[in-house]
Amino acid sequence: MRRLASAVSVGAALVLVGACGQEQPKIGFGGAPPAVGSSSASVTPAPTEDETTPKPPNGARALPPDRVDASGLPEGYPRLVWFQDADGRTLGAYGQEGGCGRVEAKVTEQTAQRVRILFTETTPTGAQQCTMDLRYPPKTVTLDAPLGDRAVVLQEQRTEK
Repeated sequence: MRRLASAVSVGAALVLVGACGQEQPKIGFGGAPPAVGSSSASVTPAPTEDETTPKPPNGARALPPDRVDASGLPEGYPRLVWFQDADGRTLGAYGQEGGCGRVEAKVTEQTAQRVRILFTETTPTGAQQCTMDLRYPPKTVTLDAPLGDRAVVLQEQRTEK
Protein backbone atom coordinates (compact mmCIF):
# COMPACT_ATOMS: atom_id res chain seq x y z
CA MET A 1 0.00 0.00 0.00
CA ARG A 2 2.89 2.32 0.80
CA ARG A 3 4.42 1.56 -2.59
CA LEU A 4 1.20 2.53 -4.36
CA ALA A 5 1.00 5.82 -2.47
CA SER A 6 4.68 6.53 -3.27
CA ALA A 7 4.17 5.76 -6.98
CA VAL A 8 1.11 8.02 -7.16
CA SER A 9 2.99 10.83 -5.36
CA VAL A 10 5.99 10.56 -7.71
CA GLY A 11 3.69 10.53 -10.76
CA ALA A 12 1.82 13.62 -9.57
CA ALA A 13 5.10 15.44 -8.88
CA LEU A 14 6.38 14.66 -12.39
CA VAL A 15 3.17 15.99 -13.96
CA LEU A 16 3.39 19.21 -11.94
CA VAL A 17 7.06 19.76 -12.74
CA GLY A 18 6.46 19.10 -16.44
CA ALA A 19 3.58 21.57 -16.54
CA CYS A 20 5.72 24.36 -15.13
CA GLY A 21 8.50 23.86 -17.67
CA GLN A 22 7.24 26.15 -20.43
CA GLU A 23 4.41 28.66 -20.56
CA GLN A 24 1.88 27.87 -23.27
CA PRO A 25 0.80 30.71 -25.57
CA LYS A 26 -2.47 32.29 -24.51
CA ILE A 27 -5.19 31.86 -27.08
CA GLY A 28 -8.93 32.29 -27.11
CA PHE A 29 -10.89 34.95 -25.31
CA GLY A 30 -8.60 37.45 -23.65
CA GLY A 31 -5.46 35.91 -25.13
CA ALA A 32 -2.88 38.03 -26.85
CA PRO A 33 -2.38 37.60 -30.60
CA PRO A 34 0.83 35.90 -31.75
CA ALA A 35 3.87 38.13 -31.94
CA VAL A 36 4.68 39.71 -35.30
CA GLY A 37 6.99 37.42 -37.21
CA SER A 38 5.84 34.41 -35.22
CA SER A 39 6.12 31.18 -37.16
CA SER A 40 2.73 30.03 -35.86
CA ALA A 41 0.90 32.80 -37.72
CA SER A 42 0.07 31.98 -41.31
CA VAL A 43 -0.01 34.83 -43.78
CA THR A 44 -2.50 34.74 -46.62
CA PRO A 45 -1.85 37.26 -49.36
CA ALA A 46 -4.68 39.64 -50.15
CA PRO A 47 -6.43 38.85 -53.41
CA THR A 48 -5.50 41.08 -56.30
CA GLU A 49 -8.13 43.22 -57.99
CA ASP A 50 -7.91 40.94 -61.02
CA GLU A 51 -8.99 37.96 -58.87
CA THR A 52 -11.96 39.77 -57.31
CA THR A 53 -13.25 41.65 -60.35
CA PRO A 54 -16.09 39.76 -62.04
CA LYS A 55 -15.51 38.75 -65.64
CA PRO A 56 -17.97 37.58 -68.28
CA PRO A 57 -18.06 33.86 -69.06
CA ASN A 58 -15.84 32.58 -71.86
CA GLY A 59 -16.93 33.82 -75.27
CA ALA A 60 -19.01 36.72 -73.92
CA ARG A 61 -18.26 40.46 -74.31
CA ALA A 62 -18.64 42.85 -71.38
CA LEU A 63 -20.91 45.86 -71.79
CA PRO A 64 -19.05 49.12 -70.99
CA PRO A 65 -19.72 50.09 -67.33
CA ASP A 66 -20.95 53.58 -68.35
CA ARG A 67 -23.95 51.91 -70.05
CA VAL A 68 -24.99 50.09 -66.86
CA ASP A 69 -27.08 51.80 -64.16
CA ALA A 70 -26.65 49.63 -61.07
CA SER A 71 -27.93 52.19 -58.55
CA GLY A 72 -30.86 49.83 -57.78
CA LEU A 73 -28.51 47.15 -56.46
CA PRO A 74 -27.23 46.90 -52.88
CA GLU A 75 -23.53 47.40 -52.16
CA GLY A 76 -21.45 44.35 -53.02
CA TYR A 77 -23.84 43.07 -55.70
CA PRO A 78 -22.06 42.32 -59.01
CA ARG A 79 -22.59 45.05 -61.61
CA LEU A 80 -21.20 43.39 -64.72
CA VAL A 81 -23.41 42.95 -67.79
CA TRP A 82 -22.30 41.12 -70.93
CA PHE A 83 -23.45 40.23 -74.42
CA GLN A 84 -24.02 36.49 -74.51
CA ASP A 85 -24.49 36.33 -78.28
CA ALA A 86 -23.25 38.16 -81.38
CA ASP A 87 -26.53 39.91 -82.24
CA GLY A 88 -26.92 41.64 -78.84
CA ARG A 89 -30.32 40.15 -77.97
CA THR A 90 -29.14 37.93 -75.11
CA LEU A 91 -27.63 39.70 -72.12
CA GLY A 92 -26.00 38.12 -69.10
CA ALA A 93 -25.30 39.33 -65.58
CA TYR A 94 -24.38 37.77 -62.25
CA GLY A 95 -27.15 37.45 -59.70
CA GLN A 96 -26.58 37.09 -55.99
CA GLU A 97 -28.13 34.41 -53.80
CA GLY A 98 -27.33 32.99 -50.43
CA GLY A 99 -28.23 30.10 -48.19
CA CYS A 100 -31.55 28.59 -49.26
CA GLY A 101 -32.29 31.50 -51.62
CA ARG A 102 -32.42 31.23 -55.40
CA VAL A 103 -32.10 34.17 -57.78
CA GLU A 104 -33.79 34.64 -61.15
CA ALA A 105 -33.47 37.45 -63.69
CA LYS A 106 -36.15 38.85 -65.98
CA VAL A 107 -36.60 41.81 -68.27
CA THR A 108 -39.23 44.16 -66.82
CA GLU A 109 -38.94 47.08 -69.27
CA GLN A 110 -37.72 47.58 -72.84
CA THR A 111 -37.88 51.12 -74.23
CA ALA A 112 -35.92 52.99 -76.88
CA GLN A 113 -33.66 54.38 -74.10
CA ARG A 114 -33.18 51.49 -71.70
CA VAL A 115 -33.65 47.87 -70.75
CA ARG A 116 -34.50 47.09 -67.13
CA ILE A 117 -33.42 43.76 -65.61
CA LEU A 118 -34.84 42.69 -62.24
CA PHE A 119 -33.07 40.11 -60.08
CA THR A 120 -35.43 38.41 -57.64
CA GLU A 121 -34.01 36.28 -54.84
CA THR A 122 -36.64 33.94 -53.43
CA THR A 123 -36.12 32.36 -50.03
CA PRO A 124 -38.36 29.75 -48.39
CA THR A 125 -40.74 30.91 -45.68
CA GLY A 126 -40.45 29.51 -42.21
CA ALA A 127 -37.45 28.52 -40.17
CA GLN A 128 -35.04 26.04 -41.68
CA GLN A 129 -31.33 25.44 -41.66
CA CYS A 130 -29.50 27.08 -44.54
CA THR A 131 -25.84 27.62 -45.31
CA MET A 132 -24.34 31.04 -44.69
CA ASP A 133 -22.79 31.64 -48.08
CA LEU A 134 -23.15 33.94 -51.06
CA ARG A 135 -23.21 32.65 -54.61
CA TYR A 136 -23.08 34.62 -57.85
CA PRO A 137 -24.74 32.51 -60.56
CA PRO A 138 -24.67 33.83 -64.12
CA LYS A 139 -28.16 34.66 -65.41
CA THR A 140 -29.24 35.48 -68.96
CA VAL A 141 -32.24 37.32 -70.40
CA THR A 142 -33.41 37.62 -74.00
CA LEU A 143 -34.51 40.97 -75.42
CA ASP A 144 -37.19 41.57 -78.06
CA ALA A 145 -34.62 43.48 -80.16
CA PRO A 146 -30.83 43.88 -80.00
CA LEU A 147 -29.61 46.17 -77.21
CA GLY A 148 -28.04 48.68 -79.60
CA ASP A 149 -27.22 51.95 -77.80
CA ARG A 150 -29.70 51.47 -74.96
CA ALA A 151 -28.62 51.56 -71.32
CA VAL A 152 -29.15 48.61 -68.97
CA VAL A 153 -30.74 49.28 -65.58
CA LEU A 154 -30.22 46.61 -62.89
CA GLN A 155 -32.57 46.23 -59.92
CA GLU A 156 -32.97 43.71 -57.12
CA GLN A 157 -35.75 42.50 -54.84
CA ARG A 158 -36.22 39.70 -52.32
CA THR A 159 -39.29 37.60 -51.74
CA GLU A 160 -40.33 34.61 -49.64
CA LYS A 161 -42.14 31.60 -50.97
